[in-house]
Amino acid sequence: MKNVTTVIIGAGHAALAMSRCLAERSIDHVLLERGEVAQSWRTERWDSLRLLTPNWQSRLPGFRYIGNDPDGYRTLPEVVDFISDYAKSISAPVRTHTTVTSVRSDGAGYLLRTDRGEWRCRTVVIASGACNIARVPGFAASVPPSVAMLTAQSYRNPAQVADGGVLVVGSSSSGTQIAHELRRAGRAVTLAVGEHIRAPRLYRGRDLEWWMDAAGVLDERYDQVDDIARARRVPSLQLAGTPDRSTLDLNALSDLGVRLVGRLAGITQDGKAQFSGSLRNMCALSDLKMRRLLELINEWARANGLDRTVDPPDRLPPTRVEEAPPLGMDLVKSGIKTIVWASGYRPDYSWLELPVLDGKGYVSHDGGIVSAPGVYLVGMQFLRRRKSALIDGAGDDARDLSAHLAGYLDNATRRLGA
Repeated sequence: MKNVTTVIIGAGHAALAMSRCLAERSIDHVLLERGEVAQSWRTERWDSLRLLTPNWQSRLPGFRYIGNDPDGYRTLPEVVDFISDYAKSISAPVRTHTTVTSVRSDGAGYLLRTDRGEWRCRTVVIASGACNIARVPGFAASVPPSVAMLTAQSYRNPAQVADGGVLVVGSSSSGTQIAHELRRAGRAVTLAVGEHIRAPRLYRGRDLEWWMDAAGVLDERYDQVDDIARARRVPSLQLAGTPDRSTLDLNALSDLGVRLVGRLAGITQDGKAQFSGSLRNMCALSDLKMRRLLELINEWARANGLDRTVDPPDRLPPTRVEEAPPLGMDLVKSGIKTIVWASGYRPDYSWLELPVLDGKGYVSHDGGIVSAPGVYLVGMQFLRRRKSALIDGAGDDARDLSAHLAGYLDNATRRLGA
């Protein structure tokens, strides 16, 4: 049995940011990681993936990008190196290849069981990630045996995909990038479009992320929005970190020959895919959200004297949708050989033996402060700020939560001394 004040579960960028902040407060801790540092980046991403945020936006406590390409986008190996270098630079106390199998209260604190022994601690930081398990709907069981299935988590490159048609399900950043890559590799691609947020890569001559950072959009706090539960479910922007900084939206995919259909609503027992008839409305709503974001940027530019120093405002043309998109497709007769589920992820808390999960299996929390005393959550969508899930958002969240954790420990010490 090993004893430590705080156990951090995970060793991704959010966990490491928390480690740095705890070290600054002289709080002894350990990070327990099932694999290597940045494990999910090493094993659960496709080969050509680039970070969606520019290099300059990779900022962690005491560490940031230093190089000659601040406006570029890191490749997958470069992301792994960046996070690994951060772990080394802060001398993070990581125990790799240590899988947590159970976390439960022992009255005075918490007992953690792993495949390499037990730990007792006073506080726990859950940093195991939001993308542990790919979401695949139950009706996937009706997919014909001749159709292979992959997820955005298991897809690696076009060579992995059989010749023939591909149905990509999901139109956020992962789905659009995978559809783009497969189409350029010569596959006949159909994209099932659900809720999405269209966005230009560049706007008025600058990266969209620059505008959102400068205008304070990314710093919006969880307690400043009317419906934080809804905000946490909003899909990622349709952005891609391509070397040419091009916009990858549904129009760009259509120009390449990708066919757009509505949200995949089900698959019948005889292998017929059923699509929602709301494709046109879904795209119009996405265009509207994009225009609202760009107008917010325009207002900020005017208010801060940038209107005359940047390119003039422009507007992307509306998303093009064919007059009568199909509502159904016989997967086999249509030549579909592969389905790629890019329909999102969910976390895995099967090891968490604390009464803190809601009805959907998510940890209930208030800005990362979990209802169980001394338990914290980091690295989740819109945890404390709109940028929480980005590398750039981990530092501010970790500073806030490490301060709360330190206060919790101080209060507990005073209670024991009373």
